[in-house]
Parts: sequence; structure tokens; C-alpha cells
Amino acid sequence: MTITFDKLPKNLDELKALPESSLSEPEYTAALFIAVMMHYMENKEETYAMLEYLKGPYGLSTFEKQFLADRMADGKDCVVRSFFNGTSPDNDYTPSIPYTIETERGFDQEIEGRMKIFLVSSGADSKRHILLRHKPSTNQWFVEDQLLLGMVRVPKTQDPWA
Repeated sequence: MTITFDKLPKNLDELKALPESSLSEPEYTAALFIAVMMHYMENKEETYAMLEYLKGPYGLSTFEKQFLADRMADGKDCVVRSFFNGTSPDNDYTPSIPYTIETERGFDQEIEGRMKIFLVSSGADSKRHILLRHKPSTNQWFVEDQLLLGMVRVPKTQDPWA
């Protein structure tokens, strides 16, 4: 499923105003995770508030905040940008507008109320996934765990061998 954003949310109110914030489809939650993380370098606290919304009953732990700080340190926001269509190491992972993200459900679909959604990173050799958990009482999908923020190929302007 292709998810398209005309603009990316900068705070919780803007996130909640997006139709995808219903979280009624697991793909919505997966794509919103990437959209929200695009704001991390600008304002961590607002990003945390948006991630709390996407985590639902789980909340965002201190460990997860430290993990995000480590993964986003030293300008590594190119990892997040790499999930948008049109990006590549050659264009320094610059997404085009509107922002689009391709999502794909895992092979096993839903197991015990959980589902893996795979995303393509233009800087990685294989798809990466985010694990979501369904809350039947609200029919929403929330982030349980993610394996999206691993390293990607170095952007061309930062590559000493380019």
C-alpha cells in the first residue's frame, strides 16, 4: 500500500489531524512512524509526544528514547529519509513532495494480534520491518517494536569515496 502525505506533522495536533491517524490500518501506523521521525532533528520533545500516540498503551520508554538518540546522532536522519520514494544515496536521500512511502504486509499476516509491516529503504539491500499490535476495542494498530533505523549507505555528499 502506498501512503502519501502532502505535509509531515510537526506536533501531536497536526498528527491527529491526518486521516491516517485513525490507525485503523497497520500500514497507516507504519508510515506515520516514518513521518513523525522526520521531525526528530527539529524537536525531540514534540516527536516523543507523537510517538507516544503511535505507541498507544505501550508508551515510549526511556530506553527507546536513548535508542532513538543513538540512531539519530550525528545527522543520521538520512536513515529516516531513505524510506520515502524518490530518495537515494545519490540525492542525499532527499524526498520529493508529496511524500510517499511504500508498505507491505508480512508473509504471515496477522498472528496473535500482531503484524509486521515491511518498508523499503533506498539505502539498504533488504526491506526493514516494524511490528504493530492490534487493539480490538478501538480497532487501532500501535507500534510495538521497530527494526527500521539501522545504518544505510552513506549519502553521496558525505561519502569520501564518491
